[in-house]
Amino acid sequence: MSTAGNVQRTSGGPNADHEDHRPIDEEIVKPKEGDLPSAVQELRREKKSHERSGGSSPSTTLQEVEATPGPSKVSPARPPARTRDFGVVPIPSARQYHPERPFHFTMLLNIIFGFASTTTVANLYYCQPLLVDFAKAFQVSNDKVSTIPTITQAGYATGLLLITPLGDLVRRRPLLLIVITLSTLLTMGVALSPNLLALQILSFFLGVVTVTPQILIPFAGDLAPPERRASALSIVLSGLILGVILARALGGIVADASGSWKNVYWIGMGLQASALGLLWWILPDWPSKVELLAATQRNNPEKRPLSYFTILSSMAKLAVTEPALIQGCIIGLVNQMVFSGFWVTLTFLLADAPYHYSTLKIGIFGLVGILGVITAPLVGRLIDNLVLWVGIFVSACALLVSQVLMVGAAGINIGAVIVACFALDVGLQMQQVSATTKIYQIDPALRARLNAVYMISVSHFAYFFP
Repeated sequence: MSTAGNVQRTSGGPNADHEDHRPIDEEIVKPKEGDLPSAVQELRREKKSHERSGGSSPSTTLQEVEATPGPSKVSPARPPARTRDFGVVPIPSARQYHPERPFHFTMLLNIIFGFASTTTVANLYYCQPLLVDFAKAFQVSNDKVSTIPTITQAGYATGLLLITPLGDLVRRRPLLLIVITLSTLLTMGVALSPNLLALQILSFFLGVVTVTPQILIPFAGDLAPPERRASALSIVLSGLILGVILARALGGIVADASGSWKNVYWIGMGLQASALGLLWWILPDWPSKVELLAATQRNNPEKRPLSYFTILSSMAKLAVTEPALIQGCIIGLVNQMVFSGFWVTLTFLLADAPYHYSTLKIGIFGLVGILGVITAPLVGRLIDNLVLWVGIFVSACALLVSQVLMVGAAGINIGAVIVACFALDVGLQMQQVSATTKIYQIDPALRARLNAVYMISVSHFAYFFP
């Protein structure tokens, strides 16, 4: 029983020096490990694991969770269990959340995350090899249809800013089901576009909701155990890269073979519908981070509820106050610009002497990137056993090797070009996984926002300012 009139708070938050005045006869203790929901226990274990590895605490929020007192006679609130999504769609019983039965991040779940990333991110790149087909179908100039990739990317940037941060506020299962349903329907809408204006409008909104991979990546970071996090992220990221490669390389081939550009989008719609069914079946109904933190902070009246606009404003602060995030964004931006410049100049290299490749052969050559995707599990496992900054350094060396090969031997032998492509893909993948894993250590409660800031700065600055 406490004998002091006042109890000093130990939270690491901004109000750490504030005194909490409670009655003398009220016993104040920390919640016991067994009283906490399994998800909060996992966050606590992650924090301890990171501290044992020699790093500082990855999360002020986790410090506050552990330091927040609660009456010993009252057990902490638990996130509510749900049996239906949106009140009508049943959740498979094995995917429903139970505090005493934690979820396990299996390889099957990891692979389905990668598959969903592949089928959805392709929406952003189907249009690139189809511009000439658009111009012929709608009887407009090439200049007018050339705006469609930019419009689609602008929509994607909007979705990254406005939708992906919701991963820190709401449950990811219903959020993912909503966005992939909308992207499936909008893909069908694009295939049915009657004119160029409709195609442009629908392409923008399709870009907005094509954020499934950027919700899945931090979700995988939350579900995977710390010792397997890089491996899990590498598989989801490889799925994303595979979607980019297949959309660019196969979009034109399918349109040419079938005689209609619309068939590309019909196939894309079918693939997304299959991913939607798989996600409904396997996605765990993991509580939101707000629910998990509320489970141990319900007796703290000073803790204001997190709102959507608070999340958006915090992203601007994170972008200028977190050194690891700033460093990761700069490194990722530079590497992404190298990657974009490589593939643009490669087109001219292969079309000119001594190769004189046709457009079809150049498109198929892009499939070389799949070799880099295949190495994803090995890359992830390597990073799991490396200091993350070492992984970033090794990736920079691989990227440097690819550029040296392109400068010194690209015009001599096609083998040098293939090796350069492989080194570039592996190096970029290693850099992205290392940087993402490092950034996610800043605070598990902020991973959706951290990922949004990283992706906006890396992918879109490189796209609009190549």
